[in-house]
Amino acid sequence: MSDLPKSVKINEEGPREGFQIEKGPIATRRKIELIDALSTTGLHQIQCVSFVNPKNVPGMADAEEVTRGFTKRPGVKYTCLWLNDKGFLRAAKFKDRYDLTAKISLTASEKFLKRNQNRTLKENLEAQTGMIRLFKEAGVPIDGGSIMAAFGCNFEGDIPVSRILEQIAQMHDLAAEHDIKIKWVSLADTMAWATPASIKRVVGAVRQKYPRLDLNLHLHDTRGMGIACAYAGLEMGVASYDAAVAGLGGCPFAAHKSAAGNVCTEDLVFMCEEMGLATGVDTERLIEVAMLAEDIVGHPLPGSVKGGGSLKLMRARIRAAKSA
Repeated sequence: MSDLPKSVKINEEGPREGFQIEKGPIATRRKIELIDALSTTGLHQIQCVSFVNPKNVPGMADAEEVTRGFTKRPGVKYTCLWLNDKGFLRAAKFKDRYDLTAKISLTASEKFLKRNQNRTLKENLEAQTGMIRLFKEAGVPIDGGSIMAAFGCNFEGDIPVSRILEQIAQMHDLAAEHDIKIKWVSLADTMAWATPASIKRVVGAVRQKYPRLDLNLHLHDTRGMGIACAYAGLEMGVASYDAAVAGLGGCPFAAHKSAAGNVCTEDLVFMCEEMGLATGVDTERLIEVAMLAEDIVGHPLPGSVKGGGSLKLMRARIRAAKSA
């Protein structure tokens, strides 16, 4: 357990991850309501929207309206997602609203990449050169990378660790060509293939070859492994995680019959709290916001702590009862 980080950074993605997959339309004002509520929890980073083709992701058709509507809170970093140059140019219009930083975006599964962006691995790697030029022209810094489907794919199966290492090497080579430096890489379990064993296997291999590289984990909970995989990541010293309040979300291109969202934010915060790892997040306030998220979507969400409550509050009640 000596590799446990002292503190954990949580990147909240519920507004983007959640509303991209909901079947029914969610009112723009309610999306804004959730972002504003999340801003009061102590979370330091919130991903609000994705600038993608509304024909493919109808839930993001109001991305501009949501962007204009939320109230920025000091100390909170607001971010957005894009998949191509058109999406980035839409996002770049909102430099006053978002903390725009760019990354080199690769995908470990060619079959998923074709489904998600209609590109081959080679085409996607080549496209990153154009994106880097676009980022530089817009004055947006590039300091990291991401790999989707890093642990497995519903269309291709298991992903060899060697491919992840190869793609990180490609990132470094591409960065060197453009005089930039890759400081961090996010490994995304896009289709929920990760298990604690595969987390340790992949993270261990990356750590061995790139010991100075900061890692982030983007975990989905479709098979109920999200929090277990996060724990495995913590044991490996990973200190940064994407999460979604109440367990919102899922990938619309993953072809799951029941696509649970990211690892649940309040469940992750609760676990870290019980392990003595600082997150800076107010668990009780976050539980309130999780209940709000459930009200907004109009159906039960899979998070556990919003129903069970935190032990911190329960312990306080027990102490108060004993001293009464």
